[in-house]
Amino acid sequence: MARIRACTLCAAHLPLGPRPVLQASRTSRLLVTSQAPGRKVHESGVPFNDVSGNRLREWMGIDRETFYDAAQVAIIPMGFCYPGTGKGGDLPPRPECAPTWHPQLLPRLTQLQLTLAIGQYALVGMLGKEHCAKRLTDTVRAWREHLARASVLPLPHPSPRNKLWMQRNPWFEAELLPVLRERVAAALAQSAPRVTMSSSPNPTKISPAPPSTNRRSRR
Repeated sequence: MARIRACTLCAAHLPLGPRPVLQASRTSRLLVTSQAPGRKVHESGVPFNDVSGNRLREWMGIDRETFYDAAQVAIIPMGFCYPGTGKGGDLPPRPECAPTWHPQLLPRLTQLQLTLAIGQYALVGMLGKEHCAKRLTDTVRAWREHLARASVLPLPHPSPRNKLWMQRNPWFEAELLPVLRERVAAALAQSAPRVTMSSSPNPTKISPAPPSTNRRSRR
């Protein structure tokens, strides 16, 4: 993890400089993966430390203490650093990140029971492009297939801006969320003693990286 925290592979493309935000442990039973940290998360160094995170934890049926316990929950996005913004919102995760670090990190999480893939980039990364529909809604609608084949539950982003999507897809709350909470509870009930992947001598979880001193203006 020290190597990840020190990574500068994409530094020239990051408007606020590198600050990888993730947590993981050899004993993690649950993996949460999404696109990349937003600006607020970059500033705090804490993943999902925002309104979207509150909703995600509500979906999962767990509290903050459990969510931020790396011995139980790994949080590994497709891009570890804030990529900046474009005309339509946050830019995609940097293409160098996941191919560089996921193959070194994910195989070490040997106790995983369930993966929550949030948003199109995470779905393609976890399921493979061949198993993803063009529309995120169609991929999420096929959640039973993905759960059975790969122990992956596809999810939309828990942003409050997706309220209209929730209204148009009532099956998500009625059918998927109860199974999500059930599977999360089952995975975490089997959590083993913590062995956290970190260079610290006696950590409980991976601590956030220090703030970057490279505060270039946003593009």
